[in-house]
Amino acid sequence: MKNKLLLLLVLGASFVKADEGMWMPQLIDALNFKDMKKNGFKLSAQQIYSINKASMKDAVAIFGGGCTAEVISNKGLILTNHHCGFSSIVGLSTVENDYLKNGYFAMNQSQEIFCKGLSVTFIKRIEDVTAKVMMNLNPAFSEKQIDSTTQVNMKNIEKEAKKDNHYDAFVRPFYYGNDYYLFVTEVFKDIRLVGAPPESIGKFGGETDNWVWPRHNADFSMFRIYANSKNEPSEFSADNVPYTPAYSFPISLKGAEKGDFTMVYGFPGRTQEYLTSYAVDLLMNQQDPVRVKIREIRLNLMAEDMKKNDTLHLMYANRYAGVANAYKKWSGEMLGLKKTNAIATKKKMEADFLKQLENDPAKKEKYSSLFKQFEKAYADYAPLSLQYDYFTECLLGVDGFRMAGNLMNVFNELKKKQAGRDNKFALVLKESTPYIPFKNFNKLTDKKLCKAMLDVFVKEVDKSLMPSYLDSLLDIYKGPDQLTDFLYNNSSIVDNQKAKVMYADLEKNADLYEHDPMYMLTSAIYAHYQKAVIPQITYYEHEIADLQREYMQGLRETIKDKKLYPDANGTLRVTYGKVADYKGKDGIEYRHYTTLDGLVEKNSTGEEDFYVKPRLLELYAKKDFGQYADKSGHLRTAFIGSNHTTGGNSGSPVLNAKGELIGTNFDRNWEGTMSDIMYNPAFCRNITLDVRFTLWMVDKYAGAGYLLNEMKLVK
Repeated sequence: MKNKLLLLLVLGASFVKADEGMWMPQLIDALNFKDMKKNGFKLSAQQIYSINKASMKDAVAIFGGGCTAEVISNKGLILTNHHCGFSSIVGLSTVENDYLKNGYFAMNQSQEIFCKGLSVTFIKRIEDVTAKVMMNLNPAFSEKQIDSTTQVNMKNIEKEAKKDNHYDAFVRPFYYGNDYYLFVTEVFKDIRLVGAPPESIGKFGGETDNWVWPRHNADFSMFRIYANSKNEPSEFSADNVPYTPAYSFPISLKGAEKGDFTMVYGFPGRTQEYLTSYAVDLLMNQQDPVRVKIREIRLNLMAEDMKKNDTLHLMYANRYAGVANAYKKWSGEMLGLKKTNAIATKKKMEADFLKQLENDPAKKEKYSSLFKQFEKAYADYAPLSLQYDYFTECLLGVDGFRMAGNLMNVFNELKKKQAGRDNKFALVLKESTPYIPFKNFNKLTDKKLCKAMLDVFVKEVDKSLMPSYLDSLLDIYKGPDQLTDFLYNNSSIVDNQKAKVMYADLEKNADLYEHDPMYMLTSAIYAHYQKAVIPQITYYEHEIADLQREYMQGLRETIKDKKLYPDANGTLRVTYGKVADYKGKDGIEYRHYTTLDGLVEKNSTGEEDFYVKPRLLELYAKKDFGQYADKSGHLRTAFIGSNHTTGGNSGSPVLNAKGELIGTNFDRNWEGTMSDIMYNPAFCRNITLDVRFTLWMVDKYAGAGYLLNEMKLVK
C-alpha cells in the first residue's frame, strides 16, 4: 500500500493536477471536463471542440510553420505574437521601409500587405486511425520495418482524406507510436500583415528578458486571412476578400486576477515528459551544455556586427532571434532540471514503477530488462550525439557550409541528367534558387563565424573522429584561421556577386562549382557524417524509440486509474490552470502581473535592450489608458499562469472561464522551461501578454482603433 502511494505521488501526482497536461480537445469531454468544471470553466465541452457545430477549434490556427494564432473578428483578423510574425515582417522590410524597426499598421484594408510564403492552417476534424495505421504489422518486425510499414499506411490514410476535396491532411503518432490520429486541415495562403508594433516594443527587453519574468513587451502582431468568393483557400489574388470564420473569440476587458481559471488552446510543438533517467542525464550533462556553449559564441559574433548598421541588423535579425531563443531556453532548462534534482526524481519513478509489478514476476522481469537496455542504448548513443552536435552547431552554424550543402542535391540530379537518366534537376534547381546566393548574408560576418566555429571544432572533436579532408586542410593551412582565409578568399559560393554570375547558368558553370574549395570541403564533411555518424545515430534512435514505446505502454497499463496525456507533437491541444504567482530564488517572490510602470522603469536604466520610441513614453506620461486600465488605473502588460505550455504555443489564445480572450501566450519563465521534460507546478509558469495592452497599443499608440470595431469586446 505504501509503495502504491509512493508511485501515485511521484508518477501520478502530475496527472491529477489541473496545471499539467496537454490534452487532445476531442477527448476533453471523456477525460477532463469534470476537472475543468471543478476548476471554474463555465462552458460545455462541445464549445471547445465540435465537428458538427462552430466551436473554439475553428478560431485556433497553426500560424506559419511553428506558432499559433487566433481569430478575433468576423473578417478574418488574427492575432499572434510579434516573434511569430517576425520573419514575415523582416521579409517585408527594407532599409527605406523598415517595418521591423518602426512598426507598421494598415489604416484600411487596401494597406494590408501580402506575406509571401506565409500560411494559416485550421483543423477541420480529428479522427483516431490507430487500427488503420497498425494494419499489416507483424510482432516480429524490427523497429525499421515497423516504421516503414506505418509510414506507408499513414500516407495512404492522408491520401484518402484529401481525395475529392480542397482539404489537406496529416497523421501523427501519439504515446510514442501506441496511438495514431488523423488531422484534416484547411490551409489558407493569402495572409496579409495588418499591424505590428516597433521591434523595440514588440521585443522590448531583447535577450535580457527572453524566457524571463517579469516581462513588459507587447509581443503581438496582427494579420488578416483572405479567401476566394466561396470563402475557401486561394493563392494571393486582388479578387480575394477577408475570410469569414466559423468562430471568432470575444475579447474580455475585465482582465484576470490571481486564482482565475485560464485555458490555453494551441499547437504545442514538442515535449518529452516520459523520458527515462538515462535520457535526462544525457540532456542535462551533455547535450544542453554543449549546444549552449557553441551558440553563445555565435550570438556574440552576430550581435557585434548587427550593431554596426541597419543593413546588417536586418540581415541577421531573424537568424539571431532563432539562435538566441533556443540558447536561452536550453540554459533555463538545465537550471530547472538541476533545481528539481530531475535525474534522481526520474530514477525514483522508475524504481517505484517496478515495485508496482511485484505481483507479476514476468512483467517485472520484462521492464527491469527494458531499463537495462535503455541504459546501454544511451551509453552507446551519447558519443555519437556529441559528434552530431558539433557538426550541426559548429559546422552548420556557418552560412558558407550551409550554402554549399544546398547545392549537393542539385549536382546529384544534374549528373543524372547528364547521364541521360531520370532526374529532378529542374525541380531541385528551382527549390535551391532562393538560397544561392543567400539573401541575408554578409561575407565578413560569416568569415568570423567560420573561424570561431572551426576553432571550437578543432579543440573539442578528437582528431580521429574528424572528416579526414577537413583534418588534412587544417594541417596544410596550419589551423582554422588560415584555412578560413583560404576558403573565403577563393570560394565563389561565399561571394554573392560571383555566385550570381555562376548560378545564372548552373549547368554551364557546374564544373567551377564542383571544384569550388567551399563546396569540396562541404561535400567531404557531409559524406563523412552521412557514412560514419548519421547511420549509427539513426540506428540508436530507432532502438530508443522502440524501447520508449514499450515503456509508454507499460505506464498506460500500470496506471489505469490516472490520465496520462500524450507528449506535444505539433497538434491541437488544450491546457488549463490558473493565474498564479510563484517563488523564484530564496527570498524572491514574483507577482502574477506586470504594468506599464515596469516598462518605463526598465527604460530609465538606459540599457540598449530597454529602449523604446519616445511616443510610448509620451503616452505613458499622460496616463491615458482609457477602458484598458485595471481597477487601480494601471495598464497591465502581462500575467503568468500555471498552464502547461511549450514552443508552438507562442501566439495561443489564453481564455477565461467563459471562453473570452484575455491574452496571448508568448513565453515561459526561465526555470519553467524544464516543463518540456518535467512539469513542476510550484514554479513552471506560462507568460501571457494582457490583451488590454495589445488593444491599447492598437488604439492609442498606433491610431488604428478602427480595428476594434471588428471585434466583440466584453466590458
